[in-house]
Amino acid sequence: MPRQAESSISSRRAYAIGVGGGLLLLSTVIVGLYLGLETQKRFRDISGSWSAFSESADRKGLLISEIRGHLGYGGIIHDFKNYVLRKDKSYIDAVERRLAGFYASLDAYLASNPSTQERDALLAIRRTIETYQARIPIARQAASQDWNVTQTDRLVKVDDTEAIDALQTLEAVWRASRDSATREIAASVSEGEALISLGFRFLAGLGLVAFLLFALLYLLVRELRDAVRQLATELYERLRAERSEKKLMRAVEQSPATIVITDTNGRIEYVNRRFQDLTGYRLSEVEGRTPSLLQSGDTSADEYGAIRRSLSKGQEWRGVFRNRRKDGTHYWAETTILPLTDADGEIQNFIGIGEDITEKRKAREQIVKAQKMEAVGLLAGGVAHDFNNVLTTILGASHLASLDAEKDSDIGREITQIEIAARRAQSLVQQLLTFARRQPAAPQKLNLQDEVQEVVKLIQASIPPTTKVKTRFETDDAWVLADPTHIHQIVMNLCRNAAEAVPKEAGEIEITVVGDTDAPEALSGHDSDHESWLKLVVTDNGPGLSADTAKRVFDPFFTTKPLGKGTGLGLTMVATLVQDMDGFVSLASQPGEGARFEVTLPRVEAGTVGKVSQEDLPRGSEQILLVDDEADVASTYRRVLMRLGYRVAAYTDPRSALEAFIREPGKFDLVMTDLVMPDMNGETLAHEVLRLKPSCPVILCTGYRPQSMKIESKPRYVLLEKPIHPAELASRLRELLDKAHIPA
Repeated sequence: MPRQAESSISSRRAYAIGVGGGLLLLSTVIVGLYLGLETQKRFRDISGSWSAFSESADRKGLLISEIRGHLGYGGIIHDFKNYVLRKDKSYIDAVERRLAGFYASLDAYLASNPSTQERDALLAIRRTIETYQARIPIARQAASQDWNVTQTDRLVKVDDTEAIDALQTLEAVWRASRDSATREIAASVSEGEALISLGFRFLAGLGLVAFLLFALLYLLVRELRDAVRQLATELYERLRAERSEKKLMRAVEQSPATIVITDTNGRIEYVNRRFQDLTGYRLSEVEGRTPSLLQSGDTSADEYGAIRRSLSKGQEWRGVFRNRRKDGTHYWAETTILPLTDADGEIQNFIGIGEDITEKRKAREQIVKAQKMEAVGLLAGGVAHDFNNVLTTILGASHLASLDAEKDSDIGREITQIEIAARRAQSLVQQLLTFARRQPAAPQKLNLQDEVQEVVKLIQASIPPTTKVKTRFETDDAWVLADPTHIHQIVMNLCRNAAEAVPKEAGEIEITVVGDTDAPEALSGHDSDHESWLKLVVTDNGPGLSADTAKRVFDPFFTTKPLGKGTGLGLTMVATLVQDMDGFVSLASQPGEGARFEVTLPRVEAGTVGKVSQEDLPRGSEQILLVDDEADVASTYRRVLMRLGYRVAAYTDPRSALEAFIREPGKFDLVMTDLVMPDMNGETLAHEVLRLKPSCPVILCTGYRPQSMKIESKPRYVLLEKPIHPAELASRLRELLDKAHIPA
């Protein structure tokens, strides 16, 4: 064959090979470009699906969580129902505060271009909450007018079913959206893998001619495929890790406990929101510092050292700290400290978890105080009846003895001391009963000047003669509405407190009654039904009190006296009694300047009072039926009544006394009976007497009457508290008998 022909053939073959190679190369480039573009598209699909999932699904999930928070426990519906049930204003205030947040979350969701199903569900929730909002005025009116809870619930009850179903619909739509995005991501990854496999099969068919190119492309495609698979795996793991991390961070940040994480040297790396709110420190302020900034000084350095040694051994520590906030105040925290270890068991960090138990400790302290007060009440109620019966005998006997003793004689003065001691014992029992709320008050119009003078006599007889008690009355119009016993207890406790504080050698106590005083500062800006006020002032020349002590003097069981020398109830009882009389008590004192107690009481219009001497006691000759299960008390009353001129038939058995009255009801002009007796109480006996003889006056005497026992008030039916002073008994007897003689 000629060279030119061979050359032509070679040229054509070369051309063919060149064209084939070019076509192969072009095919390879085209296939490569196709695979690259399709793979890039799949990555964009993955990115777009992921963005849609993050931006839309997560945002809507957060809004759904907020809406559920506004509707769930502690939310609008829960607080509204609690307000209807408990009528506590804090609940309805919380409802109104939450409404703004609820509508903001709802509007944000509506602005996120929701589907028709989502929009219908949101509007259904809005309708339910608007129904609740529309019924807030009804609930407020019910609370202010104290309607029956059942009636109120019927008026404001709202069917929550539509809102609950709508919320479930939102959550279902959100979950469906989240699942759809996840499926799109998975589908894009799967399609990417399929395209890569297709390219691999196409390249394998190109043959040996493009072996090197194929090998290169194959290696490239294999790396790309592995990268895509790894990306898919990492994407899935990242998604799962991010979800877990978000849940964990929400749990840590929203935890009601304080959480502190430190390195192995105790340097703070992280604190949660509760820690910042409780202590007042921000993360930036404590990061890199040690928890010693919280130390209050109550825990010793040795104990902190023991904690560090325990933690370094991998052991946890539990205990209670009294910590100091940033502003210097303190709180109690029940704390657990744990070491955090890695997979090899090496300690990497320490975590401290604390619970604020300040209010729990206060509550326990209040329970202890309440138990002490309950014990005082039980003691007072248990001994009052028997003790007052004993005092009745003592006062009655001393009165009878004083009638026979010569005036100003030694024995007369001794009898007076006996009466003073008995009156002090009576006052002590009344204090206990009043403080424990076991003795109901019997207010009446009293001249404060007369009551103070009477108490001063008792005080002067019971304090050293070196202590002088002065009185100063700036008004004669010093009338108040109060129980006489309560006024005695107030003045007695203030004076006794002053007597214990003043110097033994030259003590001075001054009691002043001031009229037409201004309204107390505590009433500033408030309306009051009282137009005129009186002020009782007790001052002393004692050592005075510090500011901290002065703040606590009215607290139950607080005393500055040594153990066993004081109960801590005297000034507390003063504050309680003054408050019950719509009055106010205050203390002004400085160390070294004595103390000044001021009691401000409402003044009332003047009443009438009459005091008689023993020689002028009203007398009579009527027949009296006397009943008391205590023989000594019955005997004492009998002698006192007979000295007043009355004829007395005394009984210790109420049934025998009733039989005597039934036999001759016209014989007796008045019945005087004890209230608390076995077999038949005095109230039952009195009812039988009045049934048989409605015109017969009845006096009920009691050493202790529980608040649960209600005595019906009648014109000829009175209740006297033991021990009854003979002068009071004589006056009440004559008053009742004189009224009985007046025709009805």
